[in-house]
Amino acid sequence: MKKTFQKWLPPLLMVAMALWFFGNLQVPKDRDFAFTEFGRLPLTAHGRIVPLDSLARNSLLEIREKQTLNTEPWKGWNEHPQIIPATEWLANVMMNPAVADDWPVFRVDNPDLVSLLKLPDKGAANKTDGKHYSWNQIQPSLDAFDKENKRVQGVEAASRTAYENAIAKMQQRLMLYAQLKNAVQPADAQDWPAELAAYEKMTPDGVIAIKAQQAGQKYDQTNFNTFVAFIERYQFMANLEPPLILPPNGTTEWRRMGDALLEVPRGTPVDEAIHDYAKMAGALAANQPEEFNAALKDYESTLVPTQSKALAKARAEVFFNQMEPFYNAMVIYVLAGLLAVFSWFNLSETLRRCSVWLIGLAFVIHTTGLIYRMVLEGRPPVTNLYSSAIFIGWGAVVLGMILEKFYKNGIGAVVASGIGFITLIIAHHLALEGDTMEMMRAVLDTNFWLATHVVAVTTGYASTFVAGFLALIYIVRGVFTKTLDEATGKALARMIYGIVCFATLFSFVGTVLGGIWADQSWGRFWGWDPKENGALIIVLWNALILHLRWGGIIRERGLVNCAIFGNVVTAWSWFGVNMLGIGLHSYGFTDAAFKWLVLFVVSQLGFIALGLLPAKWWKSFHRPARA
Repeated sequence: MKKTFQKWLPPLLMVAMALWFFGNLQVPKDRDFAFTEFGRLPLTAHGRIVPLDSLARNSLLEIREKQTLNTEPWKGWNEHPQIIPATEWLANVMMNPAVADDWPVFRVDNPDLVSLLKLPDKGAANKTDGKHYSWNQIQPSLDAFDKENKRVQGVEAASRTAYENAIAKMQQRLMLYAQLKNAVQPADAQDWPAELAAYEKMTPDGVIAIKAQQAGQKYDQTNFNTFVAFIERYQFMANLEPPLILPPNGTTEWRRMGDALLEVPRGTPVDEAIHDYAKMAGALAANQPEEFNAALKDYESTLVPTQSKALAKARAEVFFNQMEPFYNAMVIYVLAGLLAVFSWFNLSETLRRCSVWLIGLAFVIHTTGLIYRMVLEGRPPVTNLYSSAIFIGWGAVVLGMILEKFYKNGIGAVVASGIGFITLIIAHHLALEGDTMEMMRAVLDTNFWLATHVVAVTTGYASTFVAGFLALIYIVRGVFTKTLDEATGKALARMIYGIVCFATLFSFVGTVLGGIWADQSWGRFWGWDPKENGALIIVLWNALILHLRWGGIIRERGLVNCAIFGNVVTAWSWFGVNMLGIGLHSYGFTDAAFKWLVLFVVSQLGFIALGLLPAKWWKSFHRPARA
């Protein structure tokens, strides 16, 4: 009975986690307003077609650092605070700001910024948890904030204090919020359908008054003033450059609401898309779900004849958002890693097998997300820092599972789950910077080289990290436990050596391919750009490890320490060169990474220091004296 249970436990556990994953795919049911269907509407943002659901999630990540909104964050989870999805929040920001402006959506952590904005203390009476504040709470102090922001903008980014960085980040969040509030209607519109109807009705008289004034003729001052006020409002909307929510009309491209309204005096009629959005705005503000849903269906019907591809792409991306493959894979990697580590302490083959089965499930989800994202983008797997983290994690899992297939000692499972989890965490934090599938920069817009140079060099990154992670396992088990026996130590050394050989090959090939790409794009094979130097350093460091090993200069522990320093070299080449702010490759960097990069480097140096300790201080090498 016990053997039967041990045999079937791993697949049963995998099935249970698979059911958990598929349960997360269920689309939440709307209460009254069809916000889920609203989230499937396409628009253009960041240079590409996106669903409103993606715009909502990305915007909320930038402003609040989460993809959902807790409208009552001062309440504990046992008090059942109201949690609303991103699309419901976005719909209210765009079309019902009287409600949205009172939601505590802005995350403010810096105490000096809290003082500048004169934000209230934590408490239910003040509608804040001390970290999240509403537009209505921030708005009274905007004059003081604007003055301070002008000063901060004159300070170089590299020289800014934590407070000044908080000011700059807050400015980005406020600007994004203002753009969203002016995407469908003027932010201060009281009754948008009525205002739009009034604008349409008086446009002919307003145009006559404008032309008469310009010609120096007598004109109706009331019509002139009213019409100019309309134009100024819509010009302000357009100047904020909000997302392009209106579909192509005839031969035009996707348009901003403000730009489309400014075309009306030139004889362009107000198309049905504008009217449908106005109806949705009016219905949402008046709490009329049936009217909102009817206007939504009317708008969708106008898109079907000409924008069927955009609708299909938007719906596919909404499903991808709902699937959250990388987050769900990350959760499973954590569970698998814990089981693999526990298997070392009680030498349980069942726990190791459970870990392997779970890693297999997480890898399938990880791969599904990677391929799905490639199809959505129409690009190879690596296009920016975010996707590089996903791909490096994916490659590390492959290598870890290969090691586990041959050695069956849990080490490969720990490597696969550990690096898979860490890289997906990094990707999650990179996603806080905005759309992770934004339009490619011109210098990178070459699918062939993205599929060869970038994939090869990131495979080199992944391999070097795997070797370094194996070395960390060697140090931790050797110094702190008695589980690093002679056979395990030699097996780990062989793994590290093999992976370093693999890393050397791919990092070298990737660097050469990058030079060929640079020659075609910039007219030179090598320019000593910081990113190029970083890639070269990885090649040289891995080659140095191999030569030291071949020459007998380093042995088992020397190989381990060199492999750990490879983590430092690779982290610098992956993230560090972007901090310099110079060179053709300095893009896609998040300021928050500097602190974590420094902590990572310090931690790796700490492990190297442990690795240099005399063998008698290692628990696995220490042998008690005989009586």
